[in-house]
Amino acid sequence: MKETLVILAAGMGSRYGGLKQIDGVGNHNEPIIEFTIFDAIRAGFKKVVLIIKKEHQEAFEESLVKKIRPYIEVEYAFQDIKDIPDDVTVPVERIKPWGTTHALLSCRNILKDDPFIVCNADDFYGKDAFQKVMEFFHNGIEEHTYCMVGYKVENTLSDNGTVTRGVCQKNDEDYLTNIKEVMNIRWNQEHDGVEFEDDGEYKPMELGTPVSMNFWGFKPSVIQKLQNIFTYELPIGVDKNPLKYEALLPNHVGIMVDRGECRVKVLTSDDSWFGVTYKEDKPIVVSKVQALKDNGTYPDILFK
Repeated sequence: MKETLVILAAGMGSRYGGLKQIDGVGNHNEPIIEFTIFDAIRAGFKKVVLIIKKEHQEAFEESLVKKIRPYIEVEYAFQDIKDIPDDVTVPVERIKPWGTTHALLSCRNILKDDPFIVCNADDFYGKDAFQKVMEFFHNGIEEHTYCMVGYKVENTLSDNGTVTRGVCQKNDEDYLTNIKEVMNIRWNQEHDGVEFEDDGEYKPMELGTPVSMNFWGFKPSVIQKLQNIFTYELPIGVDKNPLKYEALLPNHVGIMVDRGECRVKVLTSDDSWFGVTYKEDKPIVVSKVQALKDNGTYPDILFK
């Protein structure tokens, strides 16, 4: 197998104020995506597909790709707002891409034979996630069984405010039964428990509850399933919200699970997730990355 890492890196970064996917956070100006690729390589992944906007290719090549090409096969896929079914017209004022499902479908002609991970470019997942998905791929799981890495909710919180997370429910065999987006999750006042807002009242959430951070392990069979859902939903979404509708991967995985079209194993990581949404988040991420270098989790220079 040529296990592949697919990185969603075509986002516009409007809240961040720039191309955050390749903005440096390490002491040698490494972006988060560089640590993601490093973790994938040491877990045994052999290829990376970067889903970007065509106009950003030169920036990615110069700041990242020429550095990693000696270590892993690299291929680009381009998310194009015009890459949609012929019977749907792009609204004149539409600028925003069509979401994470559409991004993944932009490499539908690349992902034909081998299992692959899909993850975000600007999220720091930790090496444990890649190792667990690689083990899953090598356990001989059937074609329509996929996986996701869930993070303990307490390992994904911010000290600066509330967060929204895809809270996962699973059965006794750790297969996903439901994903529900829950808003306004935070530490409690004592900082020893987690709570969330429900109808204006904060209620406790069990520590260890798995949440999705968009880290999926798929087989090629998922592509046609997602294509079918996207093709059906896009005209409806455009009609209801022409400028902001997005086809979101977690929602569509939930649809496939509900239909019985696949099973999704929930693999829980003990690592802490962190990421960059606003410019103000960057100093926190910089300090966390440096701490991981200082304790030996990562070398001082990732790719020499």
